[in-house]
Amino acid sequence: MRRTRSSPPAAPSVHLDAQPYAGGSGPTGVLLCHGFTGSTQSMIGWARHLEAAGFQVLLPRLPGHGTSWQELNRTAWTDWYDCVDDAFTTLYAKSDQVFLAGLSMGGALALRLAEQHGRAVSGLALVNPVINITDPRMRALPILRLALPSLGGITNDIAKSGSIEWGYDRLPLRALYSQTFLWSDVRRNLQRIDQPLLVYRAIHDHVVDPSSVRLIKAGVRSSDQTYIELQRSYHVATLDHDADDIFEGSVAFFRRLTKEADGTAE
Repeated sequence: MRRTRSSPPAAPSVHLDAQPYAGGSGPTGVLLCHGFTGSTQSMIGWARHLEAAGFQVLLPRLPGHGTSWQELNRTAWTDWYDCVDDAFTTLYAKSDQVFLAGLSMGGALALRLAEQHGRAVSGLALVNPVINITDPRMRALPILRLALPSLGGITNDIAKSGSIEWGYDRLPLRALYSQTFLWSDVRRNLQRIDQPLLVYRAIHDHVVDPSSVRLIKAGVRSSDQTYIELQRSYHVATLDHDADDIFEGSVAFFRRLTKEADGTAE
């Protein structure tokens, strides 16, 4: 009897709004990192704003994102970090300077890139970064992930009417548990960070509590730190009322640092 070889499972299709993005050709690059269970859609407006301002931008889709929550549950934090690390290497090779921009877990990934790459990172602009969650329910996660594959989703925490984040309606628990190891790794090495920081925090964030920003502020060694509270937005502030302020603020921040590196600052 002739045996037939089974075909490998088809790669999951990527949602139209979750595609990676690359644009611009300026000498200064910005790598953008999206958040957990979200997609590039939450960052594309920011990327295009930076591109229009003359920056070269790269916005990768993290593994397991933009497809299905089940696929995300088959990935780990090292997969997500390897993705942005590869993107950083690509952007650094063709840029005079590279800045980082991150939303939520993307902020944790950006912080780790800064910890690992040191002076190759010229500065970071973070929006509601997460490296810690104080919710007591997190204590049950190591056991809960073995019994349940997912819980209700955390996407679309936006105050602005009509603004919608594309992401998963389920929270994959194995992947969430893996993310906690990313947070621990970042927290252990915060003292390595001395690059300029611009951090935005929504005071009405329903996903991330204030402990992450407190830990960042206390742990990094950056002499150039700016923390701005967002009054009108929720967690996905890059799609919310304060988005334009974030976009313009990051452009001004990156331009200032570029001029200082060039020795042209007034």
